[in-house]
Amino acid sequence: MPLRRRDLFRFGSLGGAVGLLGALTLPAQKLFGAKEAQKLPDAPLEADCSADAGKGFTGVGYVAQYAPPNYLAAGSRDALHTPPAWSPRSDEIRAVDLSVVETTLEVAGGQNMRVWAYGGSVPGPIVRATVGQRLRIGMSNHSGTAHSVHFHGAHDVLQDGLGRVTGNAAVSYEIEAGPVGLHPYHCHVPPYSWHLGKGMYGTMIVDPVKPRPAAHEFVLCLCGFDVDGDGRNEVYAWNGVAGYYERFPLKVPAGELVRIYLLNMVEHDPIASFHLHAQTFDLYRSGTSLTPHEHTDIVSLGPAERAILEFRLPRRGRYMFHPHQSRMAERGAMGWIVAI
Repeated sequence: MPLRRRDLFRFGSLGGAVGLLGALTLPAQKLFGAKEAQKLPDAPLEADCSADAGKGFTGVGYVAQYAPPNYLAAGSRDALHTPPAWSPRSDEIRAVDLSVVETTLEVAGGQNMRVWAYGGSVPGPIVRATVGQRLRIGMSNHSGTAHSVHFHGAHDVLQDGLGRVTGNAAVSYEIEAGPVGLHPYHCHVPPYSWHLGKGMYGTMIVDPVKPRPAAHEFVLCLCGFDVDGDGRNEVYAWNGVAGYYERFPLKVPAGELVRIYLLNMVEHDPIASFHLHAQTFDLYRSGTSLTPHEHTDIVSLGPAERAILEFRLPRRGRYMFHPHQSRMAERGAMGWIVAI
């Protein structure tokens, strides 16, 4: 029986649909000509709980592009995660130097970025004081761009750090530390996203007059880096270098109290989070209360939000932490705490 013209179109459409269905059953790499995905090594079935656990640990197949530079060694970032010890309030004004330099930071292996840095580091130095302590913050600007230092918390509005400090100039701010809690400091010269995105921030811990219980304390500041200048972060890191705590985990004795001072200083992303594997923690939002707000295993933070976390790791082993935004975790913000 001869086929009519419309029958040819009908059968032609059916054949195209069958062909498309067959193509969709092919592996995606074959269909689109992509390279075969590299298989990551299997995760270890059991954690290494030896005394040397955490020295040069290679994790579960971290993407090399977001690993730390090979020249970094265990302990090389200690100053950026170990806060100064608690000290009682004194009547003397304590001097703090937050001078600014422009430098190059290798935010991940082979990925360099020009940054501005308080005290020469990203994040800047950890400032710690007991509530009511008078602080005199000096900032000499050794870069060619105007900067300032703005502290969160409560202080004299005339010391709020909104004025522009030009290159080769200096300024001194005087504030009274408070309230109790965890407060970021950062540059407040516009465009703000540009200055914060290039590393102009740090942490201030304000302790109560009677200190919190003794604990193993760490600062974890989440950073984002727009390496190619397109307005979107390509690299994420805890304390300035991608993958550092994946290769060199934090180490604590099993069963002892751990306290994390947690900050989100990521620009260009509306929210970030912190998730701890295999354990839960007491959550003190902003640290301004001495009573926990909740008990959980994850906390979400907007830009410049912060929290204090307290927990114990009851069993020896490796406890993973990361943001639950997968893009951040996969681009440098994975880490481990090893209980030994």
